[in-house]
Amino acid sequence: MSRDAFFDDLRSGLEKESRSSHRSTHSRSTEPSGDLEESRANRQIDSERPQGTQRKPEAFDTPRAHYLGDRACLLRDSELQTLIEVGTFRAVAAIDLASISYGGDTPRMEREIRRLKEQSLVSEKVLRADRNHVIRLLALTKKGARLARSSGVVPEDQVIYHGFVKPRDAKHDAALYRLYQAQAERIEAAGGRIARVILDYELKCNLNRELASLAPEEQSEEVRERIAERHGLSLVNGRIPMPDIRIEYDSTEMERKHVDLELATRNYRPRALAEKAMAGFSLYAFREDASRLRRILDEKEITGEILSL
Repeated sequence: MSRDAFFDDLRSGLEKESRSSHRSTHSRSTEPSGDLEESRANRQIDSERPQGTQRKPEAFDTPRAHYLGDRACLLRDSELQTLIEVGTFRAVAAIDLASISYGGDTPRMEREIRRLKEQSLVSEKVLRADRNHVIRLLALTKKGARLARSSGVVPEDQVIYHGFVKPRDAKHDAALYRLYQAQAERIEAAGGRIARVILDYELKCNLNRELASLAPEEQSEEVRERIAERHGLSLVNGRIPMPDIRIEYDSTEMERKHVDLELATRNYRPRALAEKAMAGFSLYAFREDASRLRRILDEKEITGEILSL
C-alpha cells in the first residue's frame, strides 16, 4: 500500500494545529503525566496499525470546533482529513477510503462518515457498478467543501470539490482515487514529494478559458500548440488530449514536475487511446481491460505502457 506524500503533508498540518491547541490547553495544567501517557500510547498504537495508515489513534483524536460563520462543527483531525481527501477527488468509493486511507479499519471509517453525514458535511450515493454489484460513493456537500477550505490545512492552489456529477462520471471519478495512489507510490519510490492534485475539470476550464479568448482568425494550429504547451499539454492530430488527473510533485532536485494520468477502459476507441499515449500520459487500466488495450497500441505500432490498476 502506498504511502501518500500529498496527504502526509495535510496530516502534518493537522498534527501541528492539534499540537498547538493541545499545548495551549495543557499550559494551564500542572499534571504533565497525561501527555507522557498519551505519547507512549500513541507509539504503541502506531506500531500496531496496518502499514499505510497515518491517522491519529482514535482514542486521542478529540473533536474540536471548526467554525463556518457563527456555526460550529465538531470534528476530529481524522474526520477533517477525510473531508479533504474526498473533496480533492470529487468522489471516493467508501471501500477504497476504508482500505487505503483508514488502513482497513472499516468500523472507524463508518463511525466517522456517520458523524460527518449527521453534520451535513458529506453525502452518499449508491450506484450500480455492473449487473451484480453496486458501488457506494462519498462526496462533500457544499458546506463540507467550505469547511475543508476554511480549515487552513489545504494548500491554497488545491481545488476542493463538492456534489456528485452524472452517475457514469461519478464512478469514473471514484476510480481516480485508486489511480492516484498507484502513481503516488511510483513518485515516492523515486524520491519525489507530491504538491497537489489537479482533475480534468480544472485543466479543461483553464485551457478552454484561454482558447475562448482567441479571435477566430487566431485559431491556428501553431497558436493552439503554444497554448497547449503553456498548460503542459500537447497538440495531437489537431486535438489537445486531456488527462483524467495530473499530479504535481517536487523531484529530489526540488524541481516542480508533473505527471498526467489516464484511466483507460474497454470502451476506449483505438484512436482515442492512441492519442492519449501519443500525448505522453501514463496509462492505467483495470486488470481485466489491460491486455486488450495493450493489443490496440501494439496494432497501431505506438510505444506506450499500460499499467494494471
